Amino acid sequence: MRHALLFTALVTGLFQVAAPDVRAQSLPSASPETVGLSGERLAQIAKVFGAEVDQGRLPGAVVAVARRGKLVYFEAVGYQDKPTNKKMQKDSIFRVYSMTKPWTSLAAMMLVEDGKIQLPDTVSKFLPAFKGLNVSVATPNVTTGQTTYELVPAAREPTIQDLLRHTSGVAYDFVTRNVPVKEAYEKSDLKAVGVEIRDKLTAAEFVERLAKAPLASQPGTQWEYSLSTALLGRVVEAVSGKPLSKFLEERLFEPLSMTDSGFVVPNEKAGRIAQPLLPHAFTMFDPTVPPANDLGGEGGVSTAMDYLRFSQMLLEGGKLGGTHVLSRSTLALMTSDHLGARPSSPVGPGELLLGVPGYTFGLGFMVRTGAGTAGVPGSPGEYMWGGAGGTFFWVDPKEELAVVFMSQGPFASRVVHRRLVKQLVYAAIVD
Repeated sequence: MRHALLFTALVTGLFQVAAPDVRAQSLPSASPETVGLSGERLAQIAKVFGAEVDQGRLPGAVVAVARRGKLVYFEAVGYQDKPTNKKMQKDSIFRVYSMTKPWTSLAAMMLVEDGKIQLPDTVSKFLPAFKGLNVSVATPNVTTGQTTYELVPAAREPTIQDLLRHTSGVAYDFVTRNVPVKEAYEKSDLKAVGVEIRDKLTAAEFVERLAKAPLASQPGTQWEYSLSTALLGRVVEAVSGKPLSKFLEERLFEPLSMTDSGFVVPNEKAGRIAQPLLPHAFTMFDPTVPPANDLGGEGGVSTAMDYLRFSQMLLEGGKLGGTHVLSRSTLALMTSDHLGARPSSPVGPGELLLGVPGYTFGLGFMVRTGAGTAGVPGSPGEYMWGGAGGTFFWVDPKEELAVVFMSQGPFASRVVHRRLVKQLVYAAIVD
C-alpha cells in the first residue's frame, strides 16, 4: 500500500508539472514563409512602431498576426508604463474599450441561437423603460445658420437589431451633434470614455437614465455610433439572468481559454496593465477597481493573445479547434451589410475607425464593402473594430488573416496607427 501511495503521488506530481499553463496558450506557430508571408517584411512592424515610440507618439504596442490558423508574428515594442521605464510585454493587459462590443454582440447572438431573442424584438420587451421614447429632431435654418430642436414621439421602438448595428437612435456624448441629447447625457453622467458610467452607475441606473434621454434620430433610420452595445449588454443580462461578465466568462472566455479577458483585473495581475502616455485626452478607468456595472460597449480588458484567439475563432466560422461558440451561419449574418442606404451621422463607420470611406456596419463589426474606395489595403468582406484606448483588430476571410494591435496610445493618433499596422501586414503578403 505504501508503495502504491508513493507511485500515485509521483504520477500526480508528474501530471501537475506537465500540465500546460492555460495563460500561455497560444495558436500553433509557424514561420511566415510557410503561409505566404515575408518574415523580413513583417519585421518592419517592430521597426516602424519602435520609431513611433522613440519619437514619443506611442507608449508601446503588442502586435499579433495569424494566417491560415498559424501564429506567424507576435512582438511587443516600447513601454508598458513609460514613466517607470517598464517594458511592454507580450502578455500586457489593455483596456480594450469599444473592442468589448464584439464580445457583447456575440453574447446577444448566442441568445438568438438559444431561441431566447429575435433580432426584430423591441428593446422594451426586455427593458420596459425603453417604451414610449422621444426623439430630438433637428431643424436647420438656412437663413440664420441656427438649428432648433423639437421633441417628438418615436415612430417605432428600437429593436435588438438596431442595437447591434447602431441604428437605435441612442447616441454617444462625444460623437453626437444633437445638442439636447448631448446635454442630457452629460447631465446624467452618461459619458462613455471617462469613468462616469463604469464606476458610478449601476446597471439599473444606467438603463433608467438612458431611457429618459431623448433619442438622436428615429430608430432604424440612421447609423450613429453609440451606447447601443452597452444597452445590449443589459438585454443579455435581462434574458440570461446573469451579469454580462459571468455570461461571457461561461460562454466565451472559458471555452476559448481567454484567461486574461473580462471587466476587472485582479490584484495579482495588476503589474501587467499597460498605461497611456500622459497627459491623455481622457481619464482612463482603473481596471483593478471592480465596476459598478459590466459595461458591454466600453468596459473590457484583454491581452493581444486572448483577443487573437477570439479573432481566430471568428475567422474559423465560430469555432476554434474543437470548441464551437457560434454557428457559421450566424457569424455570416453578423458580418453582412446591415445598413444598406441608411445615412450616417455625423460620420460613417470607416471614417470613424480608420479615417477612410468604403465600409458599412454589420451586427457588431465594421465590414468592408469593396476592394476600392477605402484608402487602406484589405479585402471585401473583412470586418473589424477598435477601441478608444488605441486597440484595433481585424479579420480578413479572403486572405485568412487575423490581426490584433494592442496599445494605450494617444487618442488623436489612433486612426494613423490603425492604418499603419494594416499597411505593414498586407505588404508582407507574398503568395
